[in-house]
Amino acid sequence: MIERIGVYPGTFDPVTFGHLDIVARSLKVVDTLFVSVAESSSKDCLFSVEERIHLIQKAIEQMTDIDKSRIIVSSFSGLLIKYARVINASIIIRGIRAVSDFEYEFQLSCMNSKLDPEFQTIFLPASEHFQLISSKIVKEVAKLGGDTREFVTRYTKEKLTQAYTR
Repeated sequence: MIERIGVYPGTFDPVTFGHLDIVARSLKVVDTLFVSVAESSSKDCLFSVEERIHLIQKAIEQMTDIDKSRIIVSSFSGLLIKYARVINASIIIRGIRAVSDFEYEFQLSCMNSKLDPEFQTIFLPASEHFQLISSKIVKEVAKLGGDTREFVTRYTKEKLTQAYTR
């Protein structure tokens, strides 16, 4: 049987419970999952690539009821398709919260198919209680001194607080 390798790419600045929900659910579809942090992004990131990788690793360590040995946290730069080839992935996992997410992700999926039709994109809608969580909004809440414990792990919450008190 051919191993199904998937890649879940993103900025993860910071990783949220919504991201972790997609990670857990992706393991039902793939044998090995690369959670891959985009190094070059048009987004202005609060955390460095190394910090984001560390936050994801710490968050995954705390997850229960999943086989953590099937998850690899990494980073990539450049075209996702090129990176996916290097890691032998054939499935791209994308989480979507709203119709606006779908429109953008669908365009990316179409472009990836044009670049290499061998790749399949799977859209996983956010679970109901994670639909409103976005890293951008979590950062804004943290920046303004709000409580983020419903959205991120305790460790990530601490790192957000530290980042905004520098």
